[in-house]
Amino acid sequence: MAPGKKYTDAEKKYDKQHLHGVLEALELAKALASKKFDETIELAVQLGVDPRKPDQNLRGTVSLPAGTGKTARVAVFAAGDAAAEARAAGADHVGAEDLVAQIEGGMLDFDVAIATPDLMAQVAKLGRTLGPRGLMPNPKTGTVTTDVGKAVGEFKGGRVEYRTERQGGNVHVPIGKASFAIDDLVRNFRAVFEELNRAKPAAAKGRYVKRVTVSPTMGPGVKIDPNRLRPVDDERAVAATS
Repeated sequence: MAPGKKYTDAEKKYDKQHLHGVLEALELAKALASKKFDETIELAVQLGVDPRKPDQNLRGTVSLPAGTGKTARVAVFAAGDAAAEARAAGADHVGAEDLVAQIEGGMLDFDVAIATPDLMAQVAKLGRTLGPRGLMPNPKTGTVTTDVGKAVGEFKGGRVEYRTERQGGNVHVPIGKASFAIDDLVRNFRAVFEELNRAKPAAAKGRYVKRVTVSPTMGPGVKIDPNRLRPVDDERAVAATS
């Protein structure tokens, strides 16, 4: 599908090949959000890893200090006290066999799925439905846990999942909304990079961060110089003296 007029007009407002600093890129991404709804600012990072190799396949979660700008809809597979705990924490859907049946019937009105370990055998039946959508509970992301109340609270409060794509080693993470203050976007951006650096596989060779782009949901990408992923205060200081 060809891009719309607003998209092509937005592309004309800046040099698509220029490598920006973090602050400049985030400000430009905010300015390029032209839709009537509050667009999400997406961060895309190409990492120097081979996700086809298990020891280089990154998957985890990160808490965004300024939140995501939306409240995640959470489904919890749990029974007994754990189910009551999930409901008290604000889960949108809670159940065991009944929740499995609802999803088998086509109910997918949630963004995150959490399960207690004892119910994973039942949840496994939903692999073909949840797996391709990135919704399958997994211990690596904290979505298979006995502490469902804490997990629900964290995902409702701004914890997001990241994973490397099978091709290219790309990671896509939402870091807020176009309406966010620039400092909040910067805080979320930093949190993601701190997590990606923490999770760097020992087997990764060469340049780890290869490409970085930020973009509004319906807008073009703004490239960031991987060599300028430094504290934003330094960038502001450079701008003030130039």
